[in-house]
Amino acid sequence: MQDFEEIFGADGPLATAIPGFATRDEQIAMAEHVWQALRQQGRLIVEAGTGTGKTFAYLVPALLSGRRVIVSTGTRNLQDQLFHRDLPTVSAAIGRPVQVALLKGRANYLCLHRLDLAEHQAADRGLRREVAAALSRVRAWANVTKGGDISELAQLGESDPVWPWVTSTRDNCLGPDCPVFDRCHVVNARRKAQGADIVVVNHHLLMADLVLKEEGFGDLLPGADAIIIDEAHQLPEVAANFLGFTVSSRQLQSLAKDLASELMLSGPQQSVSAAFSQTIERQIVDLQDSLGARRERCEFKDWPSLTFEALANLRHSLDDLTQSLTEAAKDSTGLANLRRRSVELANRLDSMMEEESESSVPSVRWAQSTSRGAGQGVSFHLVPLDVAEQLGSLVQAHSAAWVCTSATLAIGESFDHFMQRVGMRDARTARFGSPFDYESQTLMYLPKALPPPSSPRHTASVIDAAIPVLKASGGRAFLLFTSHRALREAADLLLARLGPALPFPVLVQGDAPREVLLTKFRERGNAVLLGTSSFWEGVDVKGAALSVVIIDKLPFAAPDDPVLKARLEAIERRGGNAFFEEQIPQAVITLKQGVGRLMRDPNDFGVIMLCDERVRSKGYGRIFLDSLPSMPRTENLVDVQQFLYERLSAIGLAPDPDAMNPAAAFDW
Repeated sequence: MQDFEEIFGADGPLATAIPGFATRDEQIAMAEHVWQALRQQGRLIVEAGTGTGKTFAYLVPALLSGRRVIVSTGTRNLQDQLFHRDLPTVSAAIGRPVQVALLKGRANYLCLHRLDLAEHQAADRGLRREVAAALSRVRAWANVTKGGDISELAQLGESDPVWPWVTSTRDNCLGPDCPVFDRCHVVNARRKAQGADIVVVNHHLLMADLVLKEEGFGDLLPGADAIIIDEAHQLPEVAANFLGFTVSSRQLQSLAKDLASELMLSGPQQSVSAAFSQTIERQIVDLQDSLGARRERCEFKDWPSLTFEALANLRHSLDDLTQSLTEAAKDSTGLANLRRRSVELANRLDSMMEEESESSVPSVRWAQSTSRGAGQGVSFHLVPLDVAEQLGSLVQAHSAAWVCTSATLAIGESFDHFMQRVGMRDARTARFGSPFDYESQTLMYLPKALPPPSSPRHTASVIDAAIPVLKASGGRAFLLFTSHRALREAADLLLARLGPALPFPVLVQGDAPREVLLTKFRERGNAVLLGTSSFWEGVDVKGAALSVVIIDKLPFAAPDDPVLKARLEAIERRGGNAFFEEQIPQAVITLKQGVGRLMRDPNDFGVIMLCDERVRSKGYGRIFLDSLPSMPRTENLVDVQQFLYERLSAIGLAPDPDAMNPAAAFDW
């Protein structure tokens, strides 16, 4: 048995090696639970509140166990943090050097074959000018890179339009038949991962290994003794995407684009249709037109007959392409791969159009169409209604230890909702609250007299109530919204109220990439940022730059979401209460994520302002409040102003004394 009290103690190796390290009882207890799960190859679900130090709490036992461990995170940013910062720090501190590998999805690695294809197409003037111009930089880098990770080429951002042309997907990868397979960066990265003691992946890659087996590249999971899933609250949605499928205009256009590239590389191929691209473009337009006014989402039961006709026409076009490639594919690996992709898309269309039988897995189907911006196109989705059984079977199929952890897994003290969603009903559970002093360093403000969230006046009232708080804090705030519509309305209202001489910078989601906005927010020190879903979690701002988090509504999922609707209907059919079994638990988890933005460091302080009267007027409001860290509550604006004035003054950031005058707060 390891002495984790000593390792994490005030005189232990972590405290000695890491400046500012503090001993936390919750961290020690979590490490002991993880250690037991690793030793017994058990199942563990653990919620660790903000500040627990859950990353170190699972890394230390993982390193000490001597086992081969896969750590899966929610995002690539967290992957990079684990690989480049946390793992080297912990392994050096406790004297356990191990071989570590960072493995990303294939879209993060240069594909040498697709680079050849793109250069041939550029020579024939078949590429946009900015894409063709970037190819020379990519080729120069390709000649010197050892790992092929596109993040190495700092001159080109990750969103540069050249990358889809020179990276592969599971669909267009040629696997072992690729002419440059022996130099494949994805293969080399996976080989390194298979030889490492600890492999850092993300949830998408983990599910790809579980579900798709990554044909031709070897499996990671069979050799793993333990799988640790951080940010595990995201896993059910990621699993649903992998256990379902999509047929989209983007996939079809990619097929046509790759066909043109392969034909150019292989030379003329008798009857292979060079007009396929034009046919597909026309049929995509037909599909969009068939959906008519149903622009955003259209459930399967509401698909017009014209949509089924357009899908059938597309199916015939794919059959024609498959047939025309039959002979040419015998002499070309690239064309053989395109033929396989055509068959797979046709099979997906068959599943999309057929009626469900009693033996089929219950699923949800819908169409989505948009004519705006870069996301323009149409897509058809099929997602399993409940992934618990399939995901649970995948977990049971691997005899490794499984540890799921996040700051937001429990509803109150219960893990039932998460356990049911991931099919891990036999897991041990543990919950550790935040060690931060919420009682003295935070204040929850529940403003009175706001209209109900369904009122058309609600967003304007939120801004009216927020302005005196923002004046008291001198900015330094997140305003989090549950919809893009409310975000846009609130941004317009706030900017109009503040006038041209802004008292603090105002940053609005959509005006710049997420990371750019966050960098500006941290650097300015007194900015106000308005955001929706992507800012509710995975955002870390320490210090007084974030002293207020304002939340417009309880974050219930959109009622028009087809998957949610189907889940709710299924719960009601079996006699359950869909609101309390599905909607409230999911909203509680999201609210906990949003509230968690405020306190990221032991010295942080601030105000949570929740602008939804339902936490007081509805019986279920208690479920939300009881799931949050315990903090003082007030309905009085003066309490909020006094709290912020005292806290900011103590660190030399006293706002305008007029901020203490409620009337003056509206004089901007």
